[in-house]
Amino acid sequence: MQNNEQPQNQLNIELTEEMAEGVYSNLAIITHSTAEFVLDFINVMPNAPKAKVKSRVVLAPQHAKRLMKALVENVKKFEQVHGAIKDIEQNALPMQFGGPTGQA
Repeated sequence: MQNNEQPQNQLNIELTEEMAEGVYSNLAIITHSTAEFVLDFINVMPNAPKAKVKSRVVLAPQHAKRLMKALVENVKKFEQVHGAIKDIEQNALPMQFGGPTGQA
């Protein structure tokens, strides 16, 4: 194989400059149906009466489970280096979005 050839199963992922900036979120609302999981990422500002969804990710159930496992693994690795992440209890938000929900 020459140096300019990619291995057969390698995926070339492009990250645009705009996407690389990311979106800050301090609240996630998770809903699901039999076919998909929907993750809404929100930035809630203190004392603000409204908050907008900044990003929505829709996943197949199998991909949601893979994401969960990857997050668990990465949190463990982070805590091994930086110590335990303190779980801060936040005030329950008086919001109902309908459908089954989870917490994040």
